[in-house]
Amino acid sequence: MTVQDTTNRKNLLLLIQLRWLAVGGQVLTILVAEHWFGIALPLQQMALVIGGLVLLNIVSLLRHRGHDGISNTELFVELLLDVTGLTIQLYLSGGATNPFIALYLLQVALGAVLLEAWSTWLLVVIASSCFVGLINIYREIELPDAHTGDLFGLHIKGMFVCFVLAASLLAFFIQRISRNLRIRDGHLADLRQRAAEEDHIVRMGLLASGAAHELGTPLATLSVILNDWRRMPVFRVDPDLAEEIGEMQAQIDRCKAIVTGILMSSGEARGEGPVRTSVHAFVDDLVSEWRALRSPSALDYSNAFSPNEPMVSDPALKQVIFNVFDNALEASPAWIGVHAERRDDRLVITVSDAGSGFDRAILSELGKPYRSTKQRPGGGLGLFLVVNVLRKLGGTVAAANRPEGGAAVTLTLPFNVLARERADAV
Repeated sequence: MTVQDTTNRKNLLLLIQLRWLAVGGQVLTILVAEHWFGIALPLQQMALVIGGLVLLNIVSLLRHRGHDGISNTELFVELLLDVTGLTIQLYLSGGATNPFIALYLLQVALGAVLLEAWSTWLLVVIASSCFVGLINIYREIELPDAHTGDLFGLHIKGMFVCFVLAASLLAFFIQRISRNLRIRDGHLADLRQRAAEEDHIVRMGLLASGAAHELGTPLATLSVILNDWRRMPVFRVDPDLAEEIGEMQAQIDRCKAIVTGILMSSGEARGEGPVRTSVHAFVDDLVSEWRALRSPSALDYSNAFSPNEPMVSDPALKQVIFNVFDNALEASPAWIGVHAERRDDRLVITVSDAGSGFDRAILSELGKPYRSTKQRPGGGLGLFLVVNVLRKLGGTVAAANRPEGGAAVTLTLPFNVLARERADAV
């Protein structure tokens, strides 16, 4: 369902509410005219019109509860039926001499806010035609003798009641409609922002994939050279040199693993497909692998996720969670904490550190690219990628400063959606 369909659905509900008020107002007006002023009205015919409006509202409520989108044409038909009902009631109660004829302006004003230009002007033409028709064709009202001498005063009173009613309804409903439009515009702005961010991610992915391809050959060459050096007598007899060569080889292997991970995340290297596992095992393996790679000084880890659920591990998801771990380790080399738990149908991973915490400006723009306290090129892109990857999976990222010092980043993932989507891709 599009944003416009959602807005039209809300506006249809407002029209339904307005129609209920119109029904109540007509019933009250008829009772006052009949029993207070003693004006004889064709109650049977007017009751049929009110019944028709009630039936229309019931049908509109059923339509509102459906799953299909609401079009501009449907809103136009709704307003057109309201104009029709008003015209019949005015015809039965004095035509253009009825002070409530000004209620046509209420229908036109609502149409100007709710409808497209063509349908708004068509509604203006129809309402104006009805007004002109009621000047010449209408059922005359027979006033009691007590009011025949004060016909103008009675008309003024009716106009005042009509003015108060129309002004109140316009103020209330146009405010509600304007709020719906503001919500729609805000949602559209969010969608445009997301599209721009996703385009940025695509360009970054292409750049990373190209860099990974380019780095593959020199890394392989360096690995071959180091293996050759290990066999040379001059290096074999010197333990210090041999140890340094071993460390260099380990770092090159790590670079090659990073390059492979980039290619796997971009879908260019799928030697190993996504692995079927469980949520509990996924988090355990994730923390274990990161601990082996980074060797943190102190890592407090607890996994309270229960009951367990099946899922499929994906390299891209692992990479973004690793990024959060890396940020925590960089901010707090002495200690980080990782806690996993289940909240309803979601996996929640909280990564805590004992660093200096987030600046307020960073918290207010969490996930925006290049928003970082790190004074280096590309700062802030890691968390930007984390936010967007989790958002794609229906998850969220939240960050806060801890009362005892440091920061906490909370990753929330709907594991059922994750398991289903990734399983379909296997």
